[in-house]
Amino acid sequence: MTRPNVILILADDMGYGDLSLFNGGLSQTSVLDELAAQGLCLTQHYSASPVCNPSRASLLTGRYAHRTGSIDTWDHLGGERLSLRERTLADILKHAGYATGLVGKWHNGTMGDAYHPMRRGFDEFFGFRGGWQFYFDSRIERNGVPVQPDGRYLTDRLTDEAVDFVRRHQKEPFFLHLAYNCPHFPIEAPPEDVLPFAQNGRFNPAVSTLYGMIRNMDQNIGRLCDTIKQLGLHNNTIVLFTSDNGPDFGGSDPQHSLRRFNCNYNGAKTLVYEGGIRLPMILYWPDGLSGRRQLDAMVHMSDWLPTILAMAGVALPQDNLPLDGWNVLPVLRGEGGKVNTRRYWQWNRYYPQRDCNIAMRDGDWKLLRPLTPQPSRRLDEQMDMALRREPENFQSTVAVPLRSELAYSRPMPPELYNLRQDPHERCNLAVEKPEICAAMLRELEAWFEEVEADRRSCPDAIFK
Repeated sequence: MTRPNVILILADDMGYGDLSLFNGGLSQTSVLDELAAQGLCLTQHYSASPVCNPSRASLLTGRYAHRTGSIDTWDHLGGERLSLRERTLADILKHAGYATGLVGKWHNGTMGDAYHPMRRGFDEFFGFRGGWQFYFDSRIERNGVPVQPDGRYLTDRLTDEAVDFVRRHQKEPFFLHLAYNCPHFPIEAPPEDVLPFAQNGRFNPAVSTLYGMIRNMDQNIGRLCDTIKQLGLHNNTIVLFTSDNGPDFGGSDPQHSLRRFNCNYNGAKTLVYEGGIRLPMILYWPDGLSGRRQLDAMVHMSDWLPTILAMAGVALPQDNLPLDGWNVLPVLRGEGGKVNTRRYWQWNRYYPQRDCNIAMRDGDWKLLRPLTPQPSRRLDEQMDMALRREPENFQSTVAVPLRSELAYSRPMPPELYNLRQDPHERCNLAVEKPEICAAMLRELEAWFEEVEADRRSCPDAIFK
């Protein structure tokens, strides 16, 4: 059989409850709802991190992000860089004869030629290397050359490029990674997409605009899917859709708050509660997967590299670094097989910590150490904004602050939840189940020490 094409679509900060399929029609995602209805929808799918770039690093390498060096979001410090020792999904598929393209957000190496996506397996790149961009005044590039804003909305522009990539490569197997900025900050959308939500009076201006961003993205995904059908590629193209982490609930006043429905899951972006890491995944591949199904098996972001390779009939290189992800294709096909239900999550600003915003799941049980306060550096926020507006002024990373400047507050006691009985993490059983809590805490700390040692061994690790 001809090798399948692969289109991996990634939204940015889109939560479980942002699909109208799951929110009772609060948002408008008719295209994604139809893909979920016709294809396979995973209901227990997990990001690799509650923030952007670590999750993306895991998706592209099949490894825990903590190992890869991509640990924090500040581009100007270099903490988002994917270590040069890592091999990406694009590297492997390109070597196997696939045309490879990245359209949209990279955020795994904003500065440094060696970290450019075209040095990490992608033949083509149209988008931006950093963590976010403006939607109506975007600073983007095509294959390393800056492209001027032309008045088009960023999501429309990225989809135009994705459609063009598919048309140009329709005669050969291709891997397209379409990484939208939507609905990440800044909250901007075409007025016609905001209007349905602003008119109904149910949402504040910020959420109305955010739902407009998602509506626009959904329609653009429909445009891409229509192109695949028109070209006769429909049956043998694998379309995957998910998000990088849970929803951003930012905004300090009622008019600008992004707090919204997220299926009652606890927490949001930046936190290792379910709301920050549990995400929908939609797969559509008529030639390879039976559709019209929901699957409750637990699948982790790191599982997609080995699974996509199995779908494509491409072997993992023998000298590849060891994977944390499992090939779950037999499970997706209903042929039996197992999934790995022992998983770990961790994210801290700047330096990794073993006892703050870190979690482990083992079967039905989930243990976590809550986030505690940390000093804020206003300089980093200012430099992050400057990098979006004038990326040409940033040619190299700036000095990393000392760990002693950024210490977290005293650690909080561990929390323990049974997710089968309590998926919304409302009933902390740490005191009631001390043996389970203690055993999982030991496992979690051992995992942290192992992956932290692995990260520190990266020749190009920044935060040592």
